[in-house]
Amino acid sequence: MWLGLAAGAALGARAWLRSARRISLPGQVVLITGGGRGLGLLMARELAQAGAQIAICGRDADELERARFELQSMGANVLDVPCDVTNREQVEAMVQDVHQRFGRIDVLINNAGVIEVGPMEAMTLGDYEEAMNTHFWAPLYVTMAVLPEMRVRRTGRIVNIASFGGKVSVPHMLPYSASKFALVGLSSGLRAELAKDGILVTTVSPGVLRTGSHENAVFKGQRRKEYTLFSLGGASPLVSSNAERAAHQIIEAMQNGDPEIVIGVQAQIASAIHGLFPGVTADVLGVMNRFLPTPGDDNPTARAKGADSHTLLAPSPLTAGIDREADRNNERG
Repeated sequence: MWLGLAAGAALGARAWLRSARRISLPGQVVLITGGGRGLGLLMARELAQAGAQIAICGRDADELERARFELQSMGANVLDVPCDVTNREQVEAMVQDVHQRFGRIDVLINNAGVIEVGPMEAMTLGDYEEAMNTHFWAPLYVTMAVLPEMRVRRTGRIVNIASFGGKVSVPHMLPYSASKFALVGLSSGLRAELAKDGILVTTVSPGVLRTGSHENAVFKGQRRKEYTLFSLGGASPLVSSNAERAAHQIIEAMQNGDPEIVIGVQAQIASAIHGLFPGVTADVLGVMNRFLPTPGDDNPTARAKGADSHTLLAPSPLTAGIDREADRNNERG
């Protein structure tokens, strides 16, 4: 009985704390890196509908402009700033632009990312450097740029979009997984360090989402085979999750100040199994890797975007759903 009472009290205290931490979105100033397309744009739509003020940044000015027009048509107050977040000077200038427009930044969502697919033999040091620059150094640069003002006000939210690949290293995505592991470690540590300043950090680890990102992902080795497998997996409801629902869950987690969220039933199950039996999952992934494409002999280290790697199976009726998402979520130039 006493154990039951204690468990009930603990759950009640947790619910109260979560409610006390919750913020309302109208008027909040939210900066989203990589906000011009894909998951970033989906989150921006959620925020626009809720009445937040939004700043989006990315490297493609045309892409940002299209996103800004759409968000403004929803009634949102939007600033778009072209910025390469792997460049610290550009990051600091971009944050200054947001401050000049809105006066503050209440929420930072570190979302910018790159996806590179292919066997380890096809990857170069440059591929690892690009992934680390984008998934580790860039979030750190932007976080450090927004922290001083958040600390002065003793309030703020930071959301780091990591990945299921930052919990379980996925074959043929080694630079991606390694860099996302680094981001998970950074994000968890920031949560512990910044709580004393009134700043709550949320780590987000989505599984495969149907955003249409296959068109902008980079493929190496037998590029067309890699693209086909990646697209078919991304299109399958057995493997992937609804991206709109994911965006809603992320914004909810940010509002509640949750420490971590793993998105997608598949990712949740796999993460739990890996946590209990890491050796088993490593062996299973090793077996799966034997069935993936080899590097091939035709310049395996060459890079090609998904948009340049189409095959008879992708795009096709089998991938129609994610191809529509690519159009809807600004993933095509």
